[in-house]
Amino acid sequence: MQTERDAARGRLTAKAYRYVRTAVLSGEFPMGTVLAEGDLARALGTSRTPVRHALSLLLKEGLLEVGPRRQLIVRGFTPNDRREIALLREALEVIAVRHACSVVADEDLDQLRLLVLRQRRAAAASNQEACVDLDESFHLKIAEAADLPILYGLLSQLRGFVRVARVDVERHPAVLAEVTDENDSIIDALERRDAEGAVDALIAHLNKKEYAEARS
Repeated sequence: MQTERDAARGRLTAKAYRYVRTAVLSGEFPMGTVLAEGDLARALGTSRTPVRHALSLLLKEGLLEVGPRRQLIVRGFTPNDRREIALLREALEVIAVRHACSVVADEDLDQLRLLVLRQRRAAAASNQEACVDLDESFHLKIAEAADLPILYGLLSQLRGFVRVARVDVERHPAVLAEVTDENDSIIDALERRDAEGAVDALIAHLNKKEYAEARS
């Protein structure tokens, strides 16, 4: 009976976590938004306990911070924070790409190409949200294919920061299409096991204006 109650609490916490995290990453809860347990609990139809646990997880993840009145708020990012995020992202993704060239499996390459295909379709439909989601999946898949689980976890957290820091960036359909071509170039280099070519393609991709805006 205790195990069933624990499992139920875990499911409610997971539901609250997904709800709040999605709202933060999408900009529904903008930077500086105060997150009140009671309001969130009413929106989710739960007690405050799973919401409290979910907010605690997001605080540890770094997407929330403690405000001046001790309330939890959506974290803000200064220009210096954004530059640091961009530098860390590039350093970690270079490691992932370089290592993936040595160990990537054919099925991983197939999955990467499928992600880019889906991303291209989303770009053609001017679906910015889907393009961003698929681009995140693409980059994390490279870290997964590199068999570097600790790095994968770090990149997962960092990409949450990138998403919040760039939540108001508008992406022109032509830019979305360019991103898919750049991702194709990364896959081509991975398939050739060309580590330097893959790193060059990645760095060119990350330093396009679309991404460099996170540094400013």
